[in-house]
Amino acid sequence: MGKKRVAALEKVDADLPNLQYKIRRDPKSYGEDFRSQYGQYVTQRDIFMASPGAATSTGIVSFRDLIDFVTHVADCYPKDTASFPDDLKTILTLHHATLESELREKIVGSLVLLRRKEIIDSSTLLNTLFPILVATPSKTLRTLLFQKILSDLRTSNSKATNHKLNRSVQAQLFNLLSSDRASAKGIWAVKITRELWKRQIWTDAKAVEIMKEASLSDNEKVIGGGVRFFLGGDKEREELEDESSDEEAIDIGKIKHQVGINKKTKKKAKTLERAVEKVKKLEKKKKQPHPLNFSALHLLHDPQGFAEKLFSKHLQNSKSKLNLEQKLLVLQLVSRLVGLHQLTIISLYSYFIKYLTPRQPSVTSFLASLAQATHKYVPPDALEPLIQKIANEFVSEASASEVASAGLNAIREICVRQPMAMNDTLLQDLVMYRKSKDKGTMMAAKGLLSLYREANPDLLKKRDRGKAATMGLKSGAIQQRRFGEEEVGGIEGLELLEEWKEQERKRKRVERGLPEELGTDEEEEDDEEDWAAWEVESDASSDSGGWINVESDDEIEISDSEDEKPSAKKAKLEEAPKSADDEEKENAEKDKARELKISKLATTKILTPADLAKLQELRLEASVSKAMGNRTQSARLKELAARHIDDALTAEQIEGFSKLRKSTKEERIALAREGKGDRSEHKSTQALRRQKKDAEGKSTTNREKARKKNFMMTLGKAKFKNKRSLTQTRRVLRGHIERTKRGGKRGNIGM
Repeated sequence: MGKKRVAALEKVDADLPNLQYKIRRDPKSYGEDFRSQYGQYVTQRDIFMASPGAATSTGIVSFRDLIDFVTHVADCYPKDTASFPDDLKTILTLHHATLESELREKIVGSLVLLRRKEIIDSSTLLNTLFPILVATPSKTLRTLLFQKILSDLRTSNSKATNHKLNRSVQAQLFNLLSSDRASAKGIWAVKITRELWKRQIWTDAKAVEIMKEASLSDNEKVIGGGVRFFLGGDKEREELEDESSDEEAIDIGKIKHQVGINKKTKKKAKTLERAVEKVKKLEKKKKQPHPLNFSALHLLHDPQGFAEKLFSKHLQNSKSKLNLEQKLLVLQLVSRLVGLHQLTIISLYSYFIKYLTPRQPSVTSFLASLAQATHKYVPPDALEPLIQKIANEFVSEASASEVASAGLNAIREICVRQPMAMNDTLLQDLVMYRKSKDKGTMMAAKGLLSLYREANPDLLKKRDRGKAATMGLKSGAIQQRRFGEEEVGGIEGLELLEEWKEQERKRKRVERGLPEELGTDEEEEDDEEDWAAWEVESDASSDSGGWINVESDDEIEISDSEDEKPSAKKAKLEEAPKSADDEEKENAEKDKARELKISKLATTKILTPADLAKLQELRLEASVSKAMGNRTQSARLKELAARHIDDALTAEQIEGFSKLRKSTKEERIALAREGKGDRSEHKSTQALRRQKKDAEGKSTTNREKARKKNFMMTLGKAKFKNKRSLTQTRRVLRGHIERTKRGGKRGNIGM
């Protein structure tokens, strides 16, 4: 009896997959068999733990098969296998460096399977795998563990966000970076965080703080990973989201057509059901609201402190080990932070001085970073030396056209954000390059000219200002703002409503034969009548809606001479210098004039529903006019300054049209093929139709089949057609017409 039992056990041991299948179906009946196999596992485990290096290949294979067997049926016998997960963790933690590769992968896969069976939780699995990921020297094991960790985090957050697990893992990654800043182990924290951010699993500020800590590390690889995350992490997330949203929908009509014309089977019916379910899921996903995702740069807790630490540690520090390319990445991040959050780091601008030369490698990237770091709160004194050096180094008659174009574009981008950094002498010199024969230089100079026609025409010569700027200066519509001055806020489009109400009031009084201006009593009566009609009229006087004359007509006279002559305003200042009291009075008058331009409709009247409806209509008209190019000066300047708020300014934009040259034949062919799809060869219309029919599962016609027949099969018919008489030909044609009328031989009319 004993020999039979041993033989049976050996047979069961040799057929573990079959036993596993039986246990899954009926755990109670095969309990003794499982315990026997589990006893063999315990024996093999003890032998292996006693001497891991002395294990034979046969013993390793047997041990691996037993681990796989126990893992798959562990949920059927939870009490017997209570210590099994701890055994696997101990083996992997202590001997991961010396384990045989297949056995090691089997143990990792078994732990992941136990997690899927919910025998262990995610925290236990991650706390086991992550220390090994950081410490192991094996590249294959690191790749495997990295994939398993990401997969488990994605699974844990698939149905709902697992905040407890995310906080635990984020704290572990943050401690890995902050405990040893010089170690390269922090690169795994960067990789995990960036991948989860890209897949929108981690979208909170804690993930941003991890990458912030990585950017302030002492290891070059970790620094590069953290900085690249801030410069390109959001773009990766948007690209991944676009790819997932562009999933090719299943054509249900095509599948139904194939099912209808082919033999109906259960398999095809199930395929149709699955296709319908998938289409419904896609439609449901499209209708879901888009999640609100903030940029990583907006989620920073202290952008000012972060930018100052980056600049002082990696750029100003002479002991920094970063090369030029890495320093340029850090500089781009610092300038991005300064421009986006409008920070103040005065020493940053003096740092650019030594790099603003055409001989500097990647000089256009430095110019783009300088323009990106400029905003309206930067003192003009800090920017004037930089603009002067760019003009001296880049923009001259001896410079190449590409260099001059890049310099002018850089100056323009800086002045878009801070127009007060330019002086009139330099501006008039740079504007002269609009007559250059090089197209890139000419367009860059014209762009600078058009900018200052809107921003500050006073710096231009009278002959360069243009009609709109000249009229704006004369009427007072264009005024230069002082440093730090903000535009007065209010209700959007309210001035449009006030102007419309003023015009309506004047039109009605003219129709009645009354004067356009109202008296005080008449204004009150009109207001009461308007309230009764749910429409409030404006009581704005003609002074509030009129133009403010700042300069005389003599000062605005346009001169055709090329000589630089001081304006009448400057001449008066030189002849009779004003005292401090006169300047205070003049400033007070300007402030008073500015206040008169502010709409008083919102502060003195209550807007009725009719007013609000009209206001919405006027806003719509203004937006249409703006889309057609009819924008005000302040709107145009705001749009120019906000061009690169969300997307950074690049070196290619600084180069501009400097690369304008005659394209080669290969470039013209590549440009012509853009947007035409991946067409490998030219095909006729019939061939394209045939390809479309084949994709839809439709069969060929008899005429198309006849084209593929052997020539000898069609030779007899061709000879007979040549020998037909006129009577036979007429009979054939009449028969063809009759068959067509009745829908072919079968009479398929109306089908």
